[in-house]
Amino acid sequence: MIQRILEAVIKERIGDGKAIVVLGPRQTGKTTLVEKIAGDINNPLMLNCDDFYIRGQLENANTENLRSIIGNNRLVVVDEAQRVKNIGLTLKLITDQFKQVILMVTGSSSLEIASEINEPLTGRKWEYMLYPISWKELHDTFGYLKSMQQFEQRLIYGMYPEVINNPGDEVEILKQLSGSYLYKDLLSYSGIRKPEILEKLLKALALQMGNLVSYSELANLLQIDKNTVSNYIDLLEKAFVIFRLQPLSRNLRNEISAKRKIYFYDNGIRNALLNNFLLPDYRADIGALWENFLISERIKHMHYSRQHSGYYFWRTHQQQEIDWIEEANGNFMAYEFKWGRKRRKKIPVQFSEDYKCNQLEVIHRDNFLSFLGIDVGGK
Repeated sequence: MIQRILEAVIKERIGDGKAIVVLGPRQTGKTTLVEKIAGDINNPLMLNCDDFYIRGQLENANTENLRSIIGNNRLVVVDEAQRVKNIGLTLKLITDQFKQVILMVTGSSSLEIASEINEPLTGRKWEYMLYPISWKELHDTFGYLKSMQQFEQRLIYGMYPEVINNPGDEVEILKQLSGSYLYKDLLSYSGIRKPEILEKLLKALALQMGNLVSYSELANLLQIDKNTVSNYIDLLEKAFVIFRLQPLSRNLRNEISAKRKIYFYDNGIRNALLNNFLLPDYRADIGALWENFLISERIKHMHYSRQHSGYYFWRTHQQQEIDWIEEANGNFMAYEFKWGRKRRKKIPVQFSEDYKCNQLEVIHRDNFLSFLGIDVGGK
């Protein structure tokens, strides 16, 4: 089993009186993670909210109901909490009235759960994202050689646990994941009225991955209004399918500030949407895949190591651009992503002057591990 970085992070928080909330895409291993942690604690209570009866017990529960449910259990795990109406108030009651109880909560979509729990649990929770397997987790589990032997497969088929653990069945698994995984929560949500439009939008975003995205152009392509495009993209982001990268702009006239870039949390899901599983040497989109891989992996690394930098891309109307910029405490780090090896690039003069950043690091196949927080000194 691949060791998850969040396990150690969460164990540090157990017993401090706050709820632990683990969000993230479906099938990334949230239930497996909390069950493993629960196995080390006496008297755990697992409440799977996919179960109709358990949902009914937790909806609008009062203190006495909860006392009957919890009993003498020291740990309470509420799995798939987004399925329970008014779950935020129920969780608040547990944290406030049952001080001896360790509360862990998982959710596969922030469509409902974010609004439900944020206000009731203000100051009462630690919140984490569990992403698909990170390259660091792969490296730490299998070592340098075995993880690098999988390099091309992971670039194409992605990092979902089930995909990694079932070599040879990657395409079939990804087809299932990119269907039920993507649509299960979205299609039950009232904001989705045209599922066929959602599917077309996802394919359009997959084709434009890493490029500047215009909502107006997408609206014209799909023959829908721009507000619908915006709403659907917002829902896809809350369902942890895609994420948006904002442009770095300090209101300078030559900087692009209106358009965004959109990436997928996992290369395999993106490729499944396009039904394209060709290996890197046979792909015209390898540059975009490489960029998506590096950005999604860097986000995992920053989250798990609790680095709280802002991140952006930068582009001017004169076509000057930088792929990835991190800002922390007013300091900027700039990165360019190249599939080809040992390609150097000078930092744009305009960016250097405006943001006082004089260093741009090119990330390629020979040095990407350090970008992902992996020390390969001894390999």
